[in-house]
Amino acid sequence: MSLTDLTLTEAQTLLQKGQISSRELTQAHLERIAALDGALHSFLHVDAEGALAQADGADERRRTNDEGRMSLLGIPLAVKDVLVVDGMPCTCGSKILEGYRPPFTATAVQKLQAAGMVILGKTNTDEFAMGSSTENSAYGVTHNPWDLKRVPGGSSGGSAAAVAARLAPLALGSDTGGSVRQPASFCGVTGLKPTYGRVSRYGLVAYGSSLDSVGAFGRSAQDVAAVFSAMSGRDELDATSQDVPVPQVDLRLNGERPLRGVRIGVPQEYFIEGIQAEVESAVREAIRQLEGLGAEIIPVSLPHTQYALPVYYLIAPAEASANLARFDGIRYGPRVTGNSMWDIFTKTRGEKFGDEATRRIMLGTYALSAGYYDAFYGQAQKVRTLIRRDFEQVFTQVDAVSCPVAPTTAFKIGAHGDDPLAMYLEDVFSLPANLAGVPGLAFPVGFDADGLPVGMQLMGPHFGEAGLLRTAHAYQQATDWHLRKADIR
Repeated sequence: MSLTDLTLTEAQTLLQKGQISSRELTQAHLERIAALDGALHSFLHVDAEGALAQADGADERRRTNDEGRMSLLGIPLAVKDVLVVDGMPCTCGSKILEGYRPPFTATAVQKLQAAGMVILGKTNTDEFAMGSSTENSAYGVTHNPWDLKRVPGGSSGGSAAAVAARLAPLALGSDTGGSVRQPASFCGVTGLKPTYGRVSRYGLVAYGSSLDSVGAFGRSAQDVAAVFSAMSGRDELDATSQDVPVPQVDLRLNGERPLRGVRIGVPQEYFIEGIQAEVESAVREAIRQLEGLGAEIIPVSLPHTQYALPVYYLIAPAEASANLARFDGIRYGPRVTGNSMWDIFTKTRGEKFGDEATRRIMLGTYALSAGYYDAFYGQAQKVRTLIRRDFEQVFTQVDAVSCPVAPTTAFKIGAHGDDPLAMYLEDVFSLPANLAGVPGLAFPVGFDADGLPVGMQLMGPHFGEAGLLRTAHAYQQATDWHLRKADIR
């Protein structure tokens, strides 16, 4: 077996027994990146020299002290290029940050470095995480490992594709409206969006500040659980991070019906006209399998779901218009010369922001403008409260909600290029979790007739990640969808 095919648990065991070294494991992934990423374009920056130096440091720690027993010590990690890492480029997929190298590291990344993980490099993203396909990157499209003519999802498509293609065992992403879960579904991997405030956002370049979460990709719920526990926790540098205990997720299962006592809700609003038949069929079959593992399946309703899409596309662009105002050619990235300060601002932003970022900045600025604030942004916030209350009410009845991640499997590159609304509709099932601030987990449950992965989503109550991971782990112990490998050479 190739070192890049090892699961996290298998790699941990071999490292701790001294049967492989972190340098060997890291080198194997770097060689696979060099061989395959020309076709995938999942990475924007690979730090081969730095990664090998980190791997050597991990091997030394394992030889010389008790820290060698750390579970993530020496494990390679890819990082979405919206999370800053000291000394590495951070472009956010935009020309307006081309050449920028931040002088500090995001808290989530810092915690994983402290746990001994090896940073391979930075992965491709839709510009400022604005997109559902990774086609909006100023540095080129990322391709889906299952079909190079199709998108990997977005905006964390680079991270999802890297894990699916075995270029990295684990990766970080960000999720503002589904940007971890949707690419996890399209690429056939497992992706977690934690509760808002569970993981520090310090060092995550902001898109929608009340919606953004740092999430993780792995090949299984077990892999993701290890990263989730290591990067979670209160951070004084992020006022929105919550002071709640960090769970050490217990994935031990008992008996043939390990989900006995778990109540899973199936919301009628998530099985709608227009959903791809194979997606609905695979998800409903997965729900039946969860029932076979002991879970109680309960029909539920989230009645304000129908308003989630318009609410999101008022709130997120409004917050983006404020957050992206700082990128003006003065403090970060390249500058287009002009005759005055305002001329520099206008020319730099006009030339360096891409079409989708410009579209969302304009939408958000309009929604916040005098005379429209109450009618648009203010009203959207009121409806957001209703959406959040729907989830709070449902979680008095059930422990998790199960539904599709996206209405379709991965679509072809360019399919929605002239239709922004069609692109926005790809997030219709994922963005309610961000509006409500609840955790969501995506994992593979089958394939369509074209051999493309189908993902299912579990959403849980605030800080209920452990329950979602345990439920998905029980499913993955009984099935093998998560073990399937894209045939990319």
